Amino acid sequence: MAFNPSLQSFTLGVIGSGAMGSGIAQLAAQGGLKVRLFDANEAALSKAFANLKRTFDKLVERGKISEQSSKEALGRIHPATSLEHLAVGADLIVEAIIEDLSAKRALFSALEALVQDDVVLATNTSSLSVTAIAAGLAHPERIAGWHFFNPVPLMRVVEIVDGARTAREIGDALMALTERLGHTAVRAKDTPGFIVNHAGRGFGTEALRIVGEGVCDFADVDRVMREACGFRLGPFELMDLTGLDVSHPVMESIYRQYYEEPRFRPSVIASQRHAAGLFGRKTKEGFYDYHDDAPKLTEPKFDGPLPESVWLSGRDQSCFEAVREAIAGRSRLVSTAENAELCVVMPLGSDTTDAVVQENLDARRTVAIDTLMPLSKRRTLMTNPLTSSRARAYALALFSADGVAVTPIHDSAGFIAQRILATIINIACDIAQQRIATPKDIDRAVQLGLNYPHGPLAFGDLIGPARIHAILLHLQAASGDPRYRPSPWLSRRARLNASLLTEES
Repeated sequence: MAFNPSLQSFTLGVIGSGAMGSGIAQLAAQGGLKVRLFDANEAALSKAFANLKRTFDKLVERGKISEQSSKEALGRIHPATSLEHLAVGADLIVEAIIEDLSAKRALFSALEALVQDDVVLATNTSSLSVTAIAAGLAHPERIAGWHFFNPVPLMRVVEIVDGARTAREIGDALMALTERLGHTAVRAKDTPGFIVNHAGRGFGTEALRIVGEGVCDFADVDRVMREACGFRLGPFELMDLTGLDVSHPVMESIYRQYYEEPRFRPSVIASQRHAAGLFGRKTKEGFYDYHDDAPKLTEPKFDGPLPESVWLSGRDQSCFEAVREAIAGRSRLVSTAENAELCVVMPLGSDTTDAVVQENLDARRTVAIDTLMPLSKRRTLMTNPLTSSRARAYALALFSADGVAVTPIHDSAGFIAQRILATIINIACDIAQQRIATPKDIDRAVQLGLNYPHGPLAFGDLIGPARIHAILLHLQAASGDPRYRPSPWLSRRARLNASLLTEES
């Protein structure tokens, strides 16, 4: 049943000549495979070949490949005039047609009548069940997911998805072929979202929840996640880039496919903006206005007098030291809160109000600062419902006096970074717990597929599993929402002081 991806005479059939099909054809041809490209729409097929020619010409112009390599690669791609033509001599056929279950089933049923029993059939689906696509076929064991990301040549991760009946050796061979083509192969069980789209649920949904609670606005969330946490784009910038017409239906689809799992709950904010056609860059309006190409955002200035005396909570010594260093030399530190003009607390997963009650402080003089990430790039300050305007002004001036940007937010269990990072890490832990993929593959897939600064499990190790676990427990207690319940994978490793990347024997 298995094909041999190391054969030099290997032939790949590609069905669908859109962006994904053409990208797969280009990658395969550059990797030395003979490719047959088919599309039921002849005009689309002709357009695809013209686009491929332009793509290879541009690669030559930019010095990425030689002219000879370009000619050889383009010469390996041949049009197929029919499915029958495509099937002759093919070792592997991958479809990249419309994301419609009925259409894919009908296509594979037709292919099964045309190909030899040892030809492997693959689907590039990003959202449909591989098991469901293969259901009803005579040989479902030779059907697997081979999920590329757009643009295929640049997005260097590919998910190999085993359906319920997929033969193990089929996935093994697709892994080897992917690596031969120069991409990173990761392996997943057939579950909604596979790895990347599953792991990506926390970033946007928790950001929407924060804004929906009135904690802060879109730009505040983006600034914190980009500057304090190291993401290339904030969640709302990313949704504007992807387009809410794409990202919101995916949120709803994953939520429904997991039978309304609270961790994946969509937001009414996204639903309303989707209905209004505020899709993002493609419509010039999204969470930001793009009529002038790029949104114009003004960073607020917090000039003002500094407090003469400051009290810092000493509940966590490392947090105390980080804050003391950040404000060194600007205000006098006092040992008792009663004598301070400003009291500063550093809650983990809880809010300023909780810290005020727990530490018996004057709410009017108390603010909180997030110490989860280093305080050298951007700082997040959180008030409580009774914080005075004077104390707020003191805090903003004090923590921005050295030129580091400050984001003020309203009271919220977990700030911004704590909430979003804990959600991302917890979802990744549950992917590992369900054995959907190995911890190593989860991190590789997310870093390459979503461009996160770290794999989510490595991110959890960097922050500390026990701290992430504590944040989630406090979030769950404060909200009563099972969305924040810690994954068993995280809970056990936090208690054992073990790495989140630790696999079980």
